Amino acid sequence: MNNLFKSTFTSLWVLLLAIRAGAESRPNIIFLFTDDQSSYSLGCYGNKEVKTPHIDSLSSAGMTFDHHYDTTAICMASRVNVMTGLYEYRHGCNFDHGPLTEKLWKTSYPIRLRKAGYLTAFAGKFGFEVRKGTGKGPKFLPTEDFDKWGGGPGQTNYATAKNPSMRAYAKKYPHSSRSYGAFGRDFVKESARSGKPFCLSISFKAPHKPDQPDPLFDKVYAGKKFTKPLNYGREYGKHFSLQSKQGRQYERFISWGYRDKYDEVMATYHQMVHGVDAAVGMIRSAVKEAGVEKNTVFIFTSDNGFFCGSHGYGSKVLPYEESANVPLIIYDPRHSSSGENLRSDALTANIDMAPTILDLAGIKAPDGIDGVSLLPLLDNPKADVRETAALINVWGPKAAHSYGVVTKDYKYLYWPYESGEFEAAEELYHLAKDPHELTNLAPQKGKELKKMRGRYDDAVKAWRHDGVDYNGYQPYGDIFDRKIPWKP
Repeated sequence: MNNLFKSTFTSLWVLLLAIRAGAESRPNIIFLFTDDQSSYSLGCYGNKEVKTPHIDSLSSAGMTFDHHYDTTAICMASRVNVMTGLYEYRHGCNFDHGPLTEKLWKTSYPIRLRKAGYLTAFAGKFGFEVRKGTGKGPKFLPTEDFDKWGGGPGQTNYATAKNPSMRAYAKKYPHSSRSYGAFGRDFVKESARSGKPFCLSISFKAPHKPDQPDPLFDKVYAGKKFTKPLNYGREYGKHFSLQSKQGRQYERFISWGYRDKYDEVMATYHQMVHGVDAAVGMIRSAVKEAGVEKNTVFIFTSDNGFFCGSHGYGSKVLPYEESANVPLIIYDPRHSSSGENLRSDALTANIDMAPTILDLAGIKAPDGIDGVSLLPLLDNPKADVRETAALINVWGPKAAHSYGVVTKDYKYLYWPYESGEFEAAEELYHLAKDPHELTNLAPQKGKELKKMRGRYDDAVKAWRHDGVDYNGYQPYGDIFDRKIPWKP
């Protein structure tokens, strides 16, 4: 009888939560963000050698995007792209440049959602700092701008105990990935009891190097051999610009083991992603247990991809596919298409995350931002929301700086650096026919080159017209102009 009472009470409590959630028409939003995750690390992107059941389940339930780009493929700028809906040259924040201004931070999606009555939480690698006021004001982490905070500065740490805001989870969840799953679980349950809509943003450190996988999953890929991608190795990068070989991305093909220890390195990489997958499972279970699964939207993506040996490169940053094209999954259980395992080949970008999240919450996005809402694609997977997206790298060696534009079918890249052995270089790839970027079409001087040059020139004009006048971004309006010789 006692067990029957407990069962009945539990059922009534879940029903009550569901009724309270239904009274609030605005959806709950869970934004899950990984670090350095390539698309081919997921089963739902065609890799049958990996185990990512929870993320794959999100893909099956929602919509998976095949042409999603991080407009800057490095964590600091990419994270601000997501928060503000602005290109890097418009928010002015990245390594080697400077922090985000407080004025622009106040336009971010977490700030706007909280003002609109959402409970907000952040956990994980925040990835950038905000400058107080204007000019030379102090830098800070906006911990007080969230209802619950589990974030940290810089790269954070894989050891939960070394992340001050997450120490309460350290004993039971010593690895940070599962600790973020536990944080998300607790916030979901607390928020569901409040009856208010919530927005949970989690930025996993994984699978960022240096590697420190969760020992709980050591057996998952032990001794496994992995199929190398079709463009693996230095022979498939000979046609890339000399400029692209000047950064650390080129050297790390060797120093990070992709040349000689591929299976070992990839087993560790995929184990890190598997740990994230486990955390996603924890959060999805919590949503169901709290009775809010029918009104909770999930968005899953990454701040940039990773070469993992493709073209003979390691790391990220450069605007090639493995580095810039990343996973994106949106699951809205309220939508009539949910559960249909849909895919979209529309061109989308990380600057579209903020306006999409705001649109879900019924909040108007700031005027003049670069991103657009992706919700129309849920209604029509064959539709398009943008023709082009810019691809930016102004970090690292000057020789490796580049600017480019991508469409659904083509990518054009310009490398302006001229010095000694270097000449300004351009590359053109027909992505629809050549997704592995094996043939540079620029030397053929065809009509598509002319068309993509025009789109690129428009992107340079936009930089010159709209770029911020601080943190060193203004000169690039000239640096990236194809008609102006390089000036050191």
